[in-house]
Amino acid sequence: MGQRRQHHHNNKRQNRPAAPARVLERPAYELAERKPKVTYGKAFILLEDAQKKVFVFNAGQWVQYDKSIAQCRQDCQVKELPQRINNMKRYEVCEPLASGA
Repeated sequence: MGQRRQHHHNNKRQNRPAAPARVLERPAYELAERKPKVTYGKAFILLEDAQKKVFVFNAGQWVQYDKSIAQCRQDCQVKELPQRINNMKRYEVCEPLASGA
């Protein structure tokens, strides 16, 4: 009975002498200031209609929110959710906690 042929992955690069490593000149990195760690509060849901009016659910009804989504994105974490309610976009927003909290 004949022997089965074994497949070995012969890497021909292993038999070659190692090429000299290229030295790339990298620009000197400047130490960047790290941003202070921000702690965010509990997430809440906002709705945005076609006229860019924003609503928040408060006391059993949707009331107009004082900021727009663009203003919320400047200092809050904003994530657009895929589901829509009455053709209004849903957003999950987390506002930063006060520094003393």
